[in-house]
Amino acid sequence: MKIFLAGATGAIGSVLAPLLVDAGYAVYGTTRRSERAEALEAQEVTPVVVDVFDAPALASAVKRIAPGIVIHQLTALPRDLDPARMAEAVVRNARVRSEGTRNLVAAALAAGCGRLIAQSVAWAYAPGPKPWREEQPLDITAADPRGITVRGVAALEELTLGTRGLAGTVLRYGQIYGPGTSTPTPRGASPVHVEAAAWAALLAVQRNARGIYNIAEDGPEVSSDKARRELGWHAALRWPAEVLR
Repeated sequence: MKIFLAGATGAIGSVLAPLLVDAGYAVYGTTRRSERAEALEAQEVTPVVVDVFDAPALASAVKRIAPGIVIHQLTALPRDLDPARMAEAVVRNARVRSEGTRNLVAAALAAGCGRLIAQSVAWAYAPGPKPWREEQPLDITAADPRGITVRGVAALEELTLGTRGLAGTVLRYGQIYGPGTSTPTPRGASPVHVEAAAWAALLAVQRNARGIYNIAEDGPEVSSDKARRELGWHAALRWPAEVLR
């Protein structure tokens, strides 16, 4: 099966790409920068140089590839999460989640691909009983800058799960840590190792999963029971490892 991986050079995407290749998928990975194409090729990933905001170019690329699944791992955050750059990055990241997701969904459907797996976050829930579970509402009335993030997340999830003709999966990740991220050690109230996060996407592909899944380590904030039960996911998964086939 062909997989179109949007965000193949990002923190999760760069781990997920070789994991998918090792599982036997033909992976086409996007990057906005042509100089990153060689790194993708070294992972046996076919590079696709395209900007998610260039809707015609994106649609043309997806149509040419005709993937069975589109995986959305795009973000626009600085890898070091530099506080001096975060105010601007939050706005840009919300645009990726709203406009960028809209363009990906349109491109997928136009290419005859009816399956999308998208990255979301596990800390956008409205105040309520903890640990948060997938059926609880998002905090869409939050004041900015949190509100900017949550509304971007809500737009991404509505497009992924509510678009007619599209079978959608949303992975609500906790705070990512590990190689290639802003911190080598756990941070935040609901951390998840970047390699375990990548495994969640692979398992969503293999289990033909639908709906929303929290993906975070055990703790008082977020429950990942559904992912353990339906995906066979657990927070100790790492790369390299024996791949389920």
